[in-house]
Parts: sequence; structure tokens; C-alpha cells
Amino acid sequence: MKRLFIYILILLAISSELMAKSVVLLIKVESGIGPATSSYIKSSIEEAEKRNAEALIIQLNTPGGLLDATREIVSYILKSKVPVIVYVAPGGARAGSAGVFITLSANFAIMAPATNIGAAHPVDVGGGADTTSVMNDKITNDASAFIRSIAQKRHRNVEWAERSVRESISSSENEALKEGVIDYVCPNIDSLLRAVDGAIAQTSSGTITMKTASAVVEEQEMNWKEEFFSILTNPNIAYILMLIGIYGIFFELYNPGSILPGVAGGISLILAGYSLQFLPINYAGVSLIVLAIILFLIEIKVTSYGILTIGGVISFLLGSLMLIDSPFEFLRISMSAIITGTVLTALFFIFIVALGLKAQKRRKFLGNEAIIGQKGIALGEINSSSKGSVRVLGEIWKAASDEPIGKGDEIVVTCVESLMLKVKKV
Repeated sequence: MKRLFIYILILLAISSELMAKSVVLLIKVESGIGPATSSYIKSSIEEAEKRNAEALIIQLNTPGGLLDATREIVSYILKSKVPVIVYVAPGGARAGSAGVFITLSANFAIMAPATNIGAAHPVDVGGGADTTSVMNDKITNDASAFIRSIAQKRHRNVEWAERSVRESISSSENEALKEGVIDYVCPNIDSLLRAVDGAIAQTSSGTITMKTASAVVEEQEMNWKEEFFSILTNPNIAYILMLIGIYGIFFELYNPGSILPGVAGGISLILAGYSLQFLPINYAGVSLIVLAIILFLIEIKVTSYGILTIGGVISFLLGSLMLIDSPFEFLRISMSAIITGTVLTALFFIFIVALGLKAQKRRKFLGNEAIIGQKGIALGEINSSSKGSVRVLGEIWKAASDEPIGKGDEIVVTCVESLMLKVKKV
């Protein structure tokens, strides 16, 4: 009985120790920084605060992103009630451009071996620095002031931070540690937790002493809404939605009453518009695509022997290439998507044009013209001096002919005069 009581006490002690273990949330950002990333980090910080987590780790690997989204993320991190750790990992990862701002804003900035950080020259939603030197200076000065304030807030190397914006300098993990840009170099999450254990973190709720050595790490995934908007802001998806929208609306206009193509096209165009507003759009590219659609439409009414269609294809291809203007690959439409989209668009409109031409040449099926050329059977004798009757399209008509036609002969209608058919023998 005594031994059983001891076992129970041991189990209670173990269970209480497990329950007392602190929790650290982990999220992974492995793409360009945009609205979906901002929403993901915001919801993760809120979840960490709700669960009273010891810290939130943002495992970062990004080439950069949009400045507006970066400002939002930095604001969320600075206002967080739980310590935020930015971990540039795994090996080969980078914190480029927008990633520099995010890394410097964290309570603890940590990098894995064989990673780098830097090149933070601003890229705004309009495609980056403006072509005019005045606007370029304004954007750069604004970004420089922003990153200086972050570095000062977190007691990091202000000079290096400003040079990363103005001169686009970049440093390896060891160089960044030596320059006072980051706090630690850690090969994995476990070593990271041991490194920050006992350190002091200044949050919006006050000073916190880290207790992470034995913390349980839980990964926080994107919710369905964040996943959906992350997909929408992909330039290739935005381009495909735009094409579907064009096809659907055009098909609905060409064939009114189809309903489904119009509805699908309208929804696709709205979603494409939402996506494109977060991307650096070149309006010359948009104009070329619109011109291509106009040329395709004119081809239906004007016989150009394919010249308008060829011009439309060239205009559409150039517009697609110019549509999104960004120095970053992740913000550009892939060449395979552009080529595929151009070919499909050309085939689509060539098909529509062919249907239009075919419809123009098709014989009418209403009015007097509809019966011309139809064949029938003579119900009696017909000649130039006497009229007779014929059966055409299941109906009996009065008929006249300039040549003799016998009863039962096969005839063809050559003309319609009021309710009289002019026929001849087949």
C-alpha cells in the first residue's frame, strides 16, 4: 500500500511537471512578404498571447516583399505581449529586403549557419523605387528612417541597418553577429531555445525573463483564409484569374444567356483585381492586353485576313511580359504561364472568330430566303404555261417552272415570288 502511494505521488509529480512546461509557438514564413504573411503573423501573435506562450518563433526565409505589409508586421511584433524570435533558417535561407526589417524588429534575432541577411532597399507596392530621382530619394529616406527606428528600439547596429537600405549591403550569419545585427547563431530550434533561456525580453506588457530551455514547441499553421489569400496574391494565379475572367465575359457577350461563363468570368475578374492591387502593376502592360482584346473583337467584324489576330497575339504577349514590373522573381509572372496564356488566348479568339465568320456565311433559316435551294417533289405536271403544286419541307406550295416537270420529279426551289415558288428539275 505504501509503495502504491509512492507511485501515485511520482505520477502526480511527473504530470504536474509536464503541465508546467512552457509552450513556444513556431510559424514558418518561406515566401515573399505580402498581405497574407501579415495576416498570418498577426493571428499567430494573437494566438501566442491567448495561450500565454513563452515566445513566438518566426522561422524566416524570404527574398523580400511589399513595404506596406512589412510595416504592418513590424508593428505587430513591436506591440506583441509575448517575446518574438525571428530565426533565419534553415541553412541556405535568407532575410532579404523586407526580411531585414522583420528580423531587426524581433526581441531576439537569430540565424542558422550558412544564411545571410541584408539588401533592404525598399520595394513599394508600385514596383519599387520610382524612375525619378526625387521620388526614389523620398522612398529611400523614408525606409532608412524606418529601419533606424527599429534598430534603435531593439539596440542593434543602426549604421549597418541604414547601409542595408541605402547601399543594399548583405552579411553572412557570422558577420551579422559580429556587427551586432543579430543576437545568436544557432544550428536548430533546440539550441535556439537554450540560447535565449534566461535572457531578458522587453515586450509591450513589460520585461519578461525567458524560460525556454524545456519548452514544448508547437507549430502554428495558416488557417484556410490565410491560405486562400496567400494563393490569391501569387502573380501566376492573378494572371490565370484574369484570363478566365476575360474568356468568361467575352463568351457571355458572344452568346448571351449562357449565364455560367458570365458568372465565372465576373468572379474571376474581381478576384484578379483584388490580387493585382497588391502587386507592382505596369499600366503599359495592362493597356497592351486591353488593346489585344479590342483587336480580337474587331477581327469578328472586319475581314483582315488574320492581320488583326496576329497583332492581338503580339500585343497580348508583350502586355503579359510587362504586366508585373518587379526586380523580385517571386513577384513576377513565370514565362511558362505567359506563353501558355498567350497560346490559349490566341486559340480561344481564333475559335470565336471562326464561329463568327461561319455564322455570317450560314444560310438563313427564316423568311422567304430560307426555302431557296431546298429540294422537293412535284405533285403534278408543271411547265411554262401551267402551274402546279410541289411538296417542299413537308409543306405544299404552288409552283411554276420554265421547263417541263413531270409528276413525282425531284425539284429544287430557285426563287420565291410572294407565295409562288419558281422551281426547276434536279
